[in-house]
Amino acid sequence: MMRKKRRSSVDKGEGAPAAPKVKKSRSAGRQSKEAAPEETSQCVFVDFVRVAGVTLRQGGMPNEIGVDQVVFQRRIQQQIQKSPRYPGIIQEFITALESYMENTDRFRNCLLPCIPQSSNRDSSSFQESLLRMLLGIEMLQTSIINTLLEKLPEYMLDRSVFPDILIIPRIIINQLKWLDRVVDTKDLASKLMELVSVAPAEVQCDIITSLPEILEDSQHNDIARELNSLLQEKTQLTVPILDALSSLNLASSLLTEVRGAVMATLAAVQLEDLPVVVKFILHSVSASDAYEVVCNLRKKLELEQCVLPPVLQVSQSRMNSKAPGGSASAAAAGSSQDSISLILDCIKSAVRFQKTISEAWIKAIESVNEVEGHKVMDLLVLLILHSTNANQSRRGAERVLKVKVRNGLIQEALLQRTFRDYAQVMRGYFPSTLALAQSLVRSPDPCVVPFGGNMYLHAFTAFDSYCHQEVVGSLVTHVCSGVGGEVDVALELLCGLVNEKPSEMAMYAVFVKGILDYMDNLTPQQIRRLFHLLSKLAFGQKQGSHIQDDMHIVIRKQLSSTVPKYKRIGIIGAVMIVGSMGLCLFFPLQVTALLELVKSSSESSPEAAALYYDELANLILSSTLDPQVQDMIGKSVLQDFEDDFVVDLGPEISGSFPFPARAMYKLYEDEEQGGIAINLMPLLAKDIQNKGDFRRVSSLCLSPFFRLLRLCVEKRHQGDLEEIDGLLGCPLILTDMDVVEKVESLSKAEREFLCTLLFHTINWFREVVNAFCTQKDTDMKMRVLTRLQNITYFQTLLERALAGTPGYVPPIANFDGDSTDGIVPNSTVPVNKIKKGESTYGTGKKRKASGKNSSESSSQAEEATEADETQQVKEIRPGVSLASYRPFFRELDMEVLSVLQCGLLSRSLLDSELHTKVREEVLLGPAELVFLLEDMLRKLEFSLTAAPAKRAPFLKVWKKAYVGFSHLQQRSSKDIASCCVQLMPALCSHLENCHNHFQIMLSENNGVVDGPATDVEEYQLMSSAYQLLLQVLNTTFSWSGFSQPAQKSLLKKALGFFAGRLKEGGAELTLEQLVKHSFEYLLNFRSTVPNLSIALCLSQLLSTVSEKGGNPAAYREQTASLARRFLNQDWVTASGEKERGTKFNEALHTLLCIYLEHVDDILKAVEEIAAQGIPELINASKDESSASWPTLSRQTFLVFYKVLMAELEKAVRKIPASKMSDNTEAQSEKLLTWNLAVRDFHILVNLVKKSLYISTYWKIFVHEPVIDMAMIVSFKEDVQSLLKTFQLSTRQLHHMCGHSKMHQDTSLTNHVPALKKSLELFVYRVKAMLTLNNCQEAFWMGNLKNRNLKGEEILSQRSQEEDDEEEEEEEQQPEVENVDQEDTSDDSE
Repeated sequence: MMRKKRRSSVDKGEGAPAAPKVKKSRSAGRQSKEAAPEETSQCVFVDFVRVAGVTLRQGGMPNEIGVDQVVFQRRIQQQIQKSPRYPGIIQEFITALESYMENTDRFRNCLLPCIPQSSNRDSSSFQESLLRMLLGIEMLQTSIINTLLEKLPEYMLDRSVFPDILIIPRIIINQLKWLDRVVDTKDLASKLMELVSVAPAEVQCDIITSLPEILEDSQHNDIARELNSLLQEKTQLTVPILDALSSLNLASSLLTEVRGAVMATLAAVQLEDLPVVVKFILHSVSASDAYEVVCNLRKKLELEQCVLPPVLQVSQSRMNSKAPGGSASAAAAGSSQDSISLILDCIKSAVRFQKTISEAWIKAIESVNEVEGHKVMDLLVLLILHSTNANQSRRGAERVLKVKVRNGLIQEALLQRTFRDYAQVMRGYFPSTLALAQSLVRSPDPCVVPFGGNMYLHAFTAFDSYCHQEVVGSLVTHVCSGVGGEVDVALELLCGLVNEKPSEMAMYAVFVKGILDYMDNLTPQQIRRLFHLLSKLAFGQKQGSHIQDDMHIVIRKQLSSTVPKYKRIGIIGAVMIVGSMGLCLFFPLQVTALLELVKSSSESSPEAAALYYDELANLILSSTLDPQVQDMIGKSVLQDFEDDFVVDLGPEISGSFPFPARAMYKLYEDEEQGGIAINLMPLLAKDIQNKGDFRRVSSLCLSPFFRLLRLCVEKRHQGDLEEIDGLLGCPLILTDMDVVEKVESLSKAEREFLCTLLFHTINWFREVVNAFCTQKDTDMKMRVLTRLQNITYFQTLLERALAGTPGYVPPIANFDGDSTDGIVPNSTVPVNKIKKGESTYGTGKKRKASGKNSSESSSQAEEATEADETQQVKEIRPGVSLASYRPFFRELDMEVLSVLQCGLLSRSLLDSELHTKVREEVLLGPAELVFLLEDMLRKLEFSLTAAPAKRAPFLKVWKKAYVGFSHLQQRSSKDIASCCVQLMPALCSHLENCHNHFQIMLSENNGVVDGPATDVEEYQLMSSAYQLLLQVLNTTFSWSGFSQPAQKSLLKKALGFFAGRLKEGGAELTLEQLVKHSFEYLLNFRSTVPNLSIALCLSQLLSTVSEKGGNPAAYREQTASLARRFLNQDWVTASGEKERGTKFNEALHTLLCIYLEHVDDILKAVEEIAAQGIPELINASKDESSASWPTLSRQTFLVFYKVLMAELEKAVRKIPASKMSDNTEAQSEKLLTWNLAVRDFHILVNLVKKSLYISTYWKIFVHEPVIDMAMIVSFKEDVQSLLKTFQLSTRQLHHMCGHSKMHQDTSLTNHVPALKKSLELFVYRVKAMLTLNNCQEAFWMGNLKNRNLKGEEILSQRSQEEDDEEEEEEEQQPEVENVDQEDTSDDSE
């Protein structure tokens, strides 16, 4: 056998030149006779391997090893070293190995793992390949690596010969992984990179991803630089390169460089490669640079570009449905969603395992201060943070989302875009979406509740049936909680889903029906909505018809109850069911039977009957009932009203009443006797006499029944009220109003009877105005204005009557809204006729004008005389404010505000020969204007403004907030805003009239408001109207809906009315031009502002209007200039006294904030006031103010100081943190800003010794990064000066602590612990800063002694012990050591 082998070796050597034939025979298969000549040249390799314990096999069988791998390697090494031809034998061995591997089958066997010989049981089951074991021998390693790398191109380029050609290169590369030691790692790295430059893409990926497992750590930095360069050239290798880089052990500076390069190529990376890129970026950050990296990643990661716009998605889906190959594009859309899901998974993995990254994401999202700056990515990351198990991330995500929504930075449009374009991605975070929606809806802050509702709505629309069930179940849970705002939003969402998705919601009707068991905690409006959606499910969808019987059972049970609360629920529910059944012809008999049941059930209680009338009126107003049902209701109501409340007038009014009865306030000029009248006082007297009887006709039902009658007539006659127009001017049976002036002499029962009569009269007039305010006839309009004058006059009478009737509880007026049971009106607070120095609007200030107009409105001369006499007495008698009695007045409809469009109305009265006798004129006076504007402002604040977050006290519920707005709640905020925009021309006219009034007054009084020609009461009425007009306009333009694209046209229309007052053709102007002209128009009113409150309203309106354009910064200077002008003005009242008081201070506080927020350099503005205005005040006499700031007086000093300190705190927060990458100019600018801030703080500390606001600012200063290493190195002297200035402030603060302890001032001592903690924290932060910059020798600490504000030492009983506990003071630089040592001993400065 040996001879044969040698002979074959010789033959092989002789036949070696015929290489091409050998290579060609690889794929053809070799016979044993052809292979025999090769073994002569391979004998060294074969013999050594055989002796070492490996048997080489052929024919597809793996090589066998009979010894352990380590033994094999040692034997090979010994054979080579003991050979007489050493070291030449090494080259012979390599040559023999190369010759042996010329055969592909043998080469493959050498690459594949060996198997143990069956006779050798000691060896392990897994063995390395032969080449792998040989690579473990250092003397052979380099040559074998070269051989393998030379053979690798042969197999990776010649693809036509070998079917599995791509496997060989990968196996070759695998041989180089995880070697115990690489002899020449640098050479290996260079050769591998050379191969990468010429290899196909697949082999390039294999080589690059294997680099971390092949090379030693010493080569990682060098190879990373080469990979970084390669990444810039070939973006298609992004994934393998980043995979390799993430596994390399790199220096921090190099890692930062590589990460920056990767970040720069982020926009060019393919979508499918983005997950790997994001993973590398996030997994390569450290705690120090996490925030900066996350901010850059958030900025450059544009998920919006990864999906098609919705229009293209719709068109593509249509094409896909038509084209047979359309599934490819659908698959592409799905792959983009999958890639985005993978990106989010990478982020989720990073935030879950690295706390610094989760905190960095939260900070990055928090740092965005513009609506346009927020992206879909922010919402998705917040969902990721919430989905992690870490409580801190969960709470942080909730907090950030609430803050952003509250500030209006994350809006519904962004949420809608997220659900629309990323529904598949969002589905994976449905639990977090549901949890966040629950948290927002349960929030006490009403600003964030609607956003949570939108999350529910979009989740129901975008997700599957399982999510539908979860959403409905969660909304039902919200309703059953009984919390007011939570219930309202949940019911509104359920109603919206029933309207938009009736068939889907019908499947969950049983869920919604369960709310019927929790109605005890619901308000009437909530019960109304509940029955509305239940009846729509039951009678509008076949799938929900199974709950009809259950609803009928509940309604009958509630109606038969003797408890008013449950009867109320039954009436509301029955009327809502009637509304759903009355929409079609299938239930006419059931509708009639149900109405009769409700009518009979409510006859025993006037409150129940009034509720029934109000509910039925709301149903007729909001629904379109079947004509048959409509006619049946209308005829019955008209007949019943005539029988119950209208009487024919005769010569005398018979009956026994507490006061003499008279028919009063008749507006028709007909015959002296006869006609009809409203039988008010007789009905009220019978109510009191027969209080225990079960009667349905009651004065309590008068106003609700008339409202029902009016709406029925409107529906039947398309808005024409001619059938009942006699009720507008018909008189009421009342008594002489002189009795009000004698109220103190009446008995308690008579006083209460009189107050009740006045309440019913006012409510009747309010309902009459509601009914006829929209009529176009001039006579009708004049009578409506007269009724408004009657209302204002009767309110003055009521104030007087209530002042003499303490403890009186008025009758219920609003039955269809929240209950007034828990509301106790405050009748003990008197309101003086005229308050000096007060310009706010109140009912007490319009008393005289109201009464005068009311008396003139009556057509009877004796009534006018009575009113005038009443006025003379009323001048000196105080009344009670009606503000707390508003829930007991009938609600005015939004349509009543159309009266604001009326100016001077007139009509001609004819004599018997049809000749003009006299011309009667009626004017909307100041009292009526103030009355309407007050009501309008309350409506707008309720509908358009999100109220501040308030939690109800424990075991208490806020009831007063919604009383009197039941009709308004049924209208959307968009409708309210549209009504206000329609009234803009009228509001502008009234505003200009107020402006002209004060302009004339100022000209007559030589530019002052307290001249001899000033009518004080008229001045206050016009001031109230002026302020209300500005508040109404500001509230309208502050509506958040104007920021929505859908409402842009409405906003332009509103601004167009302003701009049209200055320039024609407002319709053609752009939004920015409209804002500019509107700003100029409103700015013209600045010259006639009579008091500071109106000045504040004008400044707020200008600020609000300027924000509606695209460039609000363009108006900052003008707004700041106007605010400064008002602050530099000396404000006096009509009586000549200076304005002062709580309201003046509040207005001054807000106006000063507006000035400092809009000024260009807030630090200079603060310094100007603190360094100039306050010293002027200190040097002025007791009653004088600052010369440069007249509003700064001793009474307003604390207001100024508080605002200055608060705005200084905000300015410090906005100073950007220093970065190592900042250039010298940027560092110098930041240091200058800090110098200004510290100087302002030092001035304020020195000016005011007793300040409650210092600790807040001090804490902010301590926690902000003031100085960094670069600043200390570059600006040593400036930093030293900054710290020395701050050191003076710290000593003064320390003296304040001692002063508060010595005087035992609790208002100050409460702040001492927090202040001392901040002082101590600042000491150690300075020490840490100096230590980091190798300046610790400049730091020196000593014990400060207790001193008072004058610097005198405070002697203590335990001076030695307490000295050790006092605050430690630091020394910042060696140059100031002597000064500080003196300070430590005696000096205070």
